[in-house]
Amino acid sequence: MKVTVVGAGNVGATVANVLATKDFCSEVVLVDIKEGFPQGKAMDIMQTAHMLNFDTTVTGVTALPGDENGYAPTANSDVVVVTSGMPRKPGMTREQLVGVNAKIVKSVVDQALKFSPNAYFIIISNPMDTMTYLTLKDTKLPRNRILGQGGMLDSSRFRYFLSKALNAAGYPATPTDVDGMVIGGHNDKTMVPLVSIATWRGVPVTQLLSKEALDDVVAQTKVGGATLTGLLGTSAWYAPGAAAAAMVEAIALDAKKLIPCCVYLEGEYGESDLCVGVPVVLGANGLEKIVEIELTGEEKEKFEASVAAARETNSKLAEALK
Repeated sequence: MKVTVVGAGNVGATVANVLATKDFCSEVVLVDIKEGFPQGKAMDIMQTAHMLNFDTTVTGVTALPGDENGYAPTANSDVVVVTSGMPRKPGMTREQLVGVNAKIVKSVVDQALKFSPNAYFIIISNPMDTMTYLTLKDTKLPRNRILGQGGMLDSSRFRYFLSKALNAAGYPATPTDVDGMVIGGHNDKTMVPLVSIATWRGVPVTQLLSKEALDDVVAQTKVGGATLTGLLGTSAWYAPGAAAAAMVEAIALDAKKLIPCCVYLEGEYGESDLCVGVPVVLGANGLEKIVEIELTGEEKEKFEASVAAARETNSKLAEALK
């Protein structure tokens, strides 16, 4: 499999680095507008090949805006991961980035699609739900080929905070012992961690943790990205990069994994004409099935609020693209 990663910053470089170590990936092309930057990142990754024992080829490419052939080295990519755009800074919401990132995402997707017309696209750029919606509407590709990475990351954060709460309550847990899912928008205020179906080694966490403890886990999950931005001074990168790589892997290996992804809804969960996070079976055909699970009354209300917030951000696209 050949994968293009657009944006050689912290997140994009992490995606490329994780993919390089995977047997299914033969080539990774790292693209950026900054001369020398993607080449340096690619060289640094390749100099770990002997130590980490991988045969993947990682190359860096500078592609300037307006350069019609800048993306030529990415030709025939199977998957394109889009990380480009301005990252969050402390105090910023993801939604505040729509005016900056919409034009960037539209430009890079159009250029990548020109050389890889059969590619699947995984969108990481913020605000992710709206950038996924923009990509689908702009390219007019079928919805199975446009996926937003948010639910995978938010669910991993949910599992992390659940494992910490379980340990505090006397239950020895690691994030790999915990099963949990987050749906809705990739938004600090409106994402929906599904406490009702979360488990520790098959046992519902609602039987092990108090409502106060679970409410705290939900609150920490929702601001998980903002917390890291405050600590790091910029957006997180290890977990977002690994989450995108896991999505690429599910497609490459036709894994049929159940992964929360941002996808275009056509009546599922009672919603249409927007992209938002829901449980998805991810395989060789990208989005292969949307799984509609029964939500509690409270979860349904929160999901509807999340959808409303996503629609509000989508409404700013026309102005942003002028």
